[in-house]
Amino acid sequence: MKFVSFRNHGVSYFGIWKGGNQIVNLSAYYQDQGNHIPDLRSFIQSGKFDLAELIDVASKYEVNVEDVQLEAPIPRPSKNVFCVGKNYRDHAIEMGSEKDIPAHPMIFTKAPTTVSAPNSVLAFENELCEALDYEGELAVVIGKQGKGIKSDEAMDYVFGYTIINDITERDIQKKHGQFFVGKSLDASCPMGPVILHTSAVLDPHQLPIKTMVNGELRQSGNTSDFIFDIPELIHVLSKGMTLEAGDIIATGTPAGVGKGFKPPKFLRDGDVVEIQIEGIGTLRNEIRKR
Repeated sequence: MKFVSFRNHGVSYFGIWKGGNQIVNLSAYYQDQGNHIPDLRSFIQSGKFDLAELIDVASKYEVNVEDVQLEAPIPRPSKNVFCVGKNYRDHAIEMGSEKDIPAHPMIFTKAPTTVSAPNSVLAFENELCEALDYEGELAVVIGKQGKGIKSDEAMDYVFGYTIINDITERDIQKKHGQFFVGKSLDASCPMGPVILHTSAVLDPHQLPIKTMVNGELRQSGNTSDFIFDIPELIHVLSKGMTLEAGDIIATGTPAGVGKGFKPPKFLRDGDVVEIQIEGIGTLRNEIRKR
């Protein structure tokens, strides 16, 4: 089951993408039931839904995907997006050497204002993005609140999976000696196009992931290559901090980022970045420098 957020006639809704061109407008369905749920994050937080029931929602709530504008599944997270650095061995090496392979998860965050829509044009100030880079990643969406979550129980806290592009300005990242500023330019976290419910994913640690720039394959990896798997990441993050429904954890990027090439292949004005993960789809965005 694929969950989406979208706009129609200037109003935001959420729903289920049934496949083909049809989206079931769950916002309208719940409103008719006398249960106002404002957005997908609130829906996840409620925890009060039956997947079998949602499959049978009447066709009168269907809209055509071509008639609406997809948004990021969670357009405005309630807190920063959690990100994991160097979670693929080959990427850690391309960013330095084998000495850069971490012994523990390397965690940083991106501000909520970075989140942007699939298929959108991402505009960046030219003077701030001479070394703009892409990072295709699988992201985990938390489904219920928890703290001190044990690794062997962690997958029970997952609602589903989406794609993010952890766009990074490498010069700013290097200048400030940490990740946050260079990772938090507005619109630098396109997300989507859907959240694939965990029930539809046989094994999130066996998913091919590819990133293409203008049709050129740059990244080709598999989540089986994680250094730290999803249960470990949830366990570590929740040790002293409460994870909440709708929180997002980006799990790291495979080798092949722009900085890893010699010379580097940073993003230019007009470049189109497409990230594909099996079952979730393609996250596509165009880069503009202004």
